Amino acid sequence: MALLAHERYCDEIVRLTGELRAAIRGADLGATVPTCPDWTLRELAEHVGRAHRWAGEIVRTRATEEVSDEKVPDNSPASDDPAALDAWLAEGAAGTADALREAGSDAQVWSWAWDRSAGFWARRMAIETVVHLADAALAAKVPYTMAPELAADTVEEWLQIVAYAQKVGYSGSAELPRDGRTLHLHATDAPGAEWLIELGADGVTWSREHGKADVALRGPLTDVMLVFNRRLAVGSDRVEVLGDAGLLNSWLERTSFE
Repeated sequence: MALLAHERYCDEIVRLTGELRAAIRGADLGATVPTCPDWTLRELAEHVGRAHRWAGEIVRTRATEEVSDEKVPDNSPASDDPAALDAWLAEGAAGTADALREAGSDAQVWSWAWDRSAGFWARRMAIETVVHLADAALAAKVPYTMAPELAADTVEEWLQIVAYAQKVGYSGSAELPRDGRTLHLHATDAPGAEWLIELGADGVTWSREHGKADVALRGPLTDVMLVFNRRLAVGSDRVEVLGDAGLLNSWLERTSFE
């Protein structure tokens, strides 16, 4: 699957942060986030804002090694006032998008992953916001919808992260089976949004196709994406699981290292 354009990712960082700001405006910032129970809604929002500013600083300085939190300017809101949090989120997203646009997608910078480019960070920060916007919407009890191309890209990037983590032996991904069993993700409302995932001897691989698998997860694309990112329960009536549900649960448990 082709990635979205670099400029699109930059725009989405700002747009999705605007949706996050709208979701939490007037909400109880001390409320626990159900899908991230170690965080309050304020802590979730600050996590997103710090991630943006951290990535923006990596790109802005063309860092060749990891940047410590202490070196990221304005790494916390100016006060506990919700208005200060709102302004801080907006400024951070805009600044990061500006740094990414100025750098261009091919600029070489440090990353923790397989791709050491500004383009990696544009995509990563857009998708980071896609997922945490879902967390915020759930905590604030407001609706959540996602553009199909972003939801599909979120699934695709997560597959890349899992495959990379398995390759380097990170966390539970190293314990994923390599016995040839397969999982099928099937979006019922978006033509072509299907993934056939194989847990092969050489690690996780996938293709964009329809196919019979040991377990299939079917439903609207946004809901399939949310289950795959552990933001919606497998047992939700918004999706359907066919076949070996234990295999899907095992995948989700062993890829919970976000």
